Amino acid sequence: MAGVVLVTGASAGIGRVCADRLATAGWTVVGGSRRGDGGSDWEPVVVDVDDDVAVTAAVDGVRARHGRLDALVLAAGWGLAGPVELTPVADAKAQLETNFWGVVRTVQAALPGMRAQGGGRIVILSSLGGVIGIPFQAFYSASKFALEGYAEALAYEVGPFGVHVTLVQPGNFRTDFTGSRRKLTDLGPYAAATEHAVEVMERDEVNGADPVEVAKAVQKVLDAHRPPRRVSVGKAGERLGIVAKRLLPHRLFEKAASGALGV
Repeated sequence: MAGVVLVTGASAGIGRVCADRLATAGWTVVGGSRRGDGGSDWEPVVVDVDDDVAVTAAVDGVRARHGRLDALVLAAGWGLAGPVELTPVADAKAQLETNFWGVVRTVQAALPGMRAQGGGRIVILSSLGGVIGIPFQAFYSASKFALEGYAEALAYEVGPFGVHVTLVQPGNFRTDFTGSRRKLTDLGPYAAATEHAVEVMERDEVNGADPVEVAKAVQKVLDAHRPPRRVSVGKAGERLGIVAKRLLPHRLFEKAASGALGV
């Protein structure tokens, strides 16, 4: 299947790699981002997923220029690091505004057209951090946990209209997400623990897998006759955590996971 796809967060990171790969595979790619940067093989548009009007205009613009919108790849997002107790509520809300509500806005703008044309594909970039909570990045995890429940419920609603929803759950990958993570500076009594946990996370990201593996997974989902609900991508040891969380008693799981999570 190839058609017209809108990729959010397309100026960098996993979104950029997905846009590049899908364009090479024959998709007509429109890549949205705040900067409006683009690749040589796809069309860039400026869109802030935090803004209702901007999102609606971007989706309407895709349809006006290309006649249809067959798929969404929702990759816009960023990370916030710091202890829960000391994170300003405004910062926590900003994290959810982009990572969760940005997805909601884009889906709501796209669904009327997908229903009218008899189908579509929605691929939401979740995270292994949406299955396993990440200490000192609680609001990032919260945004991804929220996407997991949202996408599962959405799938029931839109399935009868031929719209398929898939969550792609990456582990640690080498992208500029690491360098753009926002970090609180007032860490109080949590300073040593926060710094260690974030250091472990960033080390794992720098040594993570090639993000092209995520793009391959996204392409496979878009090409599938019956797309899966969830796909995890990354190193085997990281992905094993999903199974371990399901099967192990929570105390045993948390004891086993604590070192990997830097606590």
